[in-house]
Amino acid sequence: MTQQPLITTRFDGSSTAEEVIAGVDLRGTRAVVTGASSGLGAETARVLTAAGADVTLAVRDTAAGAREAGRIAASTGGTRPAVAAIDLADVGSVTRFARDWAGPLHLLINNAGLVTAGLERTRAGWELQFATNHLGHFALARALRGALAHGARERGTARIVSVSSTAHMRAPVDFDDIHFERRRYDPQIAYAQSKTANSLFAVEATRRWAEEGIVVNAVNPGGIRTGLQRNFTRRQRESLDAAEAAGVFTYKTVAQGAATTIVAAVAPEFAGTGGHYLDDCHEAYTVPNDADLSAHGHGVKKWALDPDAARQLWSVSRWMTDNRV
Repeated sequence: MTQQPLITTRFDGSSTAEEVIAGVDLRGTRAVVTGASSGLGAETARVLTAAGADVTLAVRDTAAGAREAGRIAASTGGTRPAVAAIDLADVGSVTRFARDWAGPLHLLINNAGLVTAGLERTRAGWELQFATNHLGHFALARALRGALAHGARERGTARIVSVSSTAHMRAPVDFDDIHFERRRYDPQIAYAQSKTANSLFAVEATRRWAEEGIVVNAVNPGGIRTGLQRNFTRRQRESLDAAEAAGVFTYKTVAQGAATTIVAAVAPEFAGTGGHYLDDCHEAYTVPNDADLSAHGHGVKKWALDPDAARQLWSVSRWMTDNRV
């Protein structure tokens, strides 16, 4: 079977979100950005607002979200983004957010992320990183499917962007012990499998929903110093510093990190096509599952695009979120 050429754009790892969105008119577009009170989410929301989109900041801390909405409105001259509460570790909160949504949705940016230094669990007993980074976003997308389908009927397509990470290269999803009930807890491995899950979600959601005009792509924003790293262990920080020193990756600014998200959200090259993993504003090349992370700052491992694993993850995630306690 002949492999399809990778999708490329005129942008690269040095491009900024503003450069990607320049000249794009998003008036009439409705967008939700999770985790948009700071960092990548705030920058993503800012440039979408500047392009005319009607943006909702879906955040756990609504006071912080309101402050960021004010800054966005002041800096862009655009309509002040709406702010709505959501706790992605609580499926009930996700359900309430979706229930309160009315009308079409054209862009869903699943940006929020969490890193923990040690084992933490939700009230349902789920490992917190997997629950927040994957299960919450999975439940949100499913709950907003009708709104996204409505948006697709209006515009021909609706897009979901699933923010993953190079960290996915450390581990696949361990279907035998997702929530670390038997194996020793390693926060890096827990984070890694949640980021692999973000990519697998893009694969399976596109397979299921593309006929409705809904496509999903995963993105790697690259190495960026944000509040996400406040809970990094010393080992995690040392690992990042060593990788940077070895030239595996170069830290980006927040504006550069948000660029790949904006490519997946608005670039014509990704209109109507999903299940891809983007890196530095292009579709990433695939590397073997046994590739050494220390030697690869780019690319996507096969396990993060495996259609069988994607289908299994969907089934498991649906059972978990439909049978929450």
